[in-house]
Amino acid sequence: MLSGLLLILVLLPLIGVTVNSAFQHQITQSINNQLRAYVYSVLAVTEVKDDKVVMPNYLLENQFNVIGSGLYALITSNNELVWHSESFFGLDLPATSSTNLALPTPVMGQGSLTQVRFDDLAGNGDNNHVVYSFSVSFETNEKPLAITVHIVKDDADYQKQISEFNTTLWTWLIVLMIVLALVQGVWLFWTLKPLNQFTKELALVDKGQQTRLNQDYPNELNAVAKQLNVLLNTEQQQRQRYRNALADLAHSLKTPLAVLQSQTELSEESKEQATNINNIISYQLNKAKSSANQAWHLGISIDDVASKLIRTLAKIYQDSHVDIDYQAAPKLMFKGEEADLHEMLGNLLDNACKAAKSQVCLSVVQTDSVLSFIIEDDGQGLTEQQRQNIFERGMRADTYHQGHGIGLAIVQDLVKTYQGELVVSQSESYGGAKFTLTFAS
Repeated sequence: MLSGLLLILVLLPLIGVTVNSAFQHQITQSINNQLRAYVYSVLAVTEVKDDKVVMPNYLLENQFNVIGSGLYALITSNNELVWHSESFFGLDLPATSSTNLALPTPVMGQGSLTQVRFDDLAGNGDNNHVVYSFSVSFETNEKPLAITVHIVKDDADYQKQISEFNTTLWTWLIVLMIVLALVQGVWLFWTLKPLNQFTKELALVDKGQQTRLNQDYPNELNAVAKQLNVLLNTEQQQRQRYRNALADLAHSLKTPLAVLQSQTELSEESKEQATNINNIISYQLNKAKSSANQAWHLGISIDDVASKLIRTLAKIYQDSHVDIDYQAAPKLMFKGEEADLHEMLGNLLDNACKAAKSQVCLSVVQTDSVLSFIIEDDGQGLTEQQRQNIFERGMRADTYHQGHGIGLAIVQDLVKTYQGELVVSQSESYGGAKFTLTFAS
């Protein structure tokens, strides 16, 4: 739209300048032809006797005979005025000095069109006139007499024509520019409307509010929309088959393990190892079920998950009198699985409630490219050494304080799966630990 508007704003003014220049050139040519014709009419009645110019009392063109008519005929020789028409009576010749007239003297046999300014009958010195000068030579008994015929005409009429033409031209060009801009804007808006709708639907799919493109598009976009829908459906079906296969694998592995654990002849060490294998299988299967980047088009409501967790934890820790504050903008979405978000926030909030004295805060902040979850408490906090060791597998909460540490390895793995970042620091607002989860939005 900007490029189209720029084309209108550049092209039409260029056309206007070109047309205006052509019109002024045409006016100049018309003036030149008209005044040259007057020169020929004056030369037709010009005679030279005794080296002097002899002219009739009246000329054929009546404007030369009316004082101040705006059309004047002058004859100069050797830069001196030797004759002028009756219409020139009362006007002063323009001069560059006391002896030199400001009238041109072209080459013999040629004419020139110039512009001069001189005082009129009322003494005004701002009258512009056009002058066509033509030099000729008359044969006399002694030597040729060179004269220059000047036809002077007030250019007010010509300037008025040019001014009216300019006003009309630019008025209609401006109107045309506005009309074309409006027509182009409406046309482009109507033409690009399917693209805008296509973009909006892609955004809804990206936010998880739709699972496919539902609108009807023109032929140019319809093929793309169909292919995208096929891709989305295929991805969903593959993810479902993947989950079903994992569930089948979990079932097929856990059943033999349960049988092994029920054997009485197994030693305690063997039973413990079988239990560890069972836990490892459960953990790895849960980790593999995480959709992460495969579910780029899915999205879940953060408020729904966080609200449920807070209500549950409030009941669990009601005897501890821990207050959980929740701060988040409405309608924020997390691109991933609900179970993954539930596990990450659940572990961190549960640890915060165990470590807190009376206050826990969950804040969710959304920027243009980053989604952040901030969990803070007013507990004892963590030392620098504890922050480095807290995500090690097998690290137990009671090694440093009640809380923080249970399930944090799982949280760390899930965060890495979603290509996010988990940072542990000291809370400036509450004084305890501060866990910050950040994901690309």
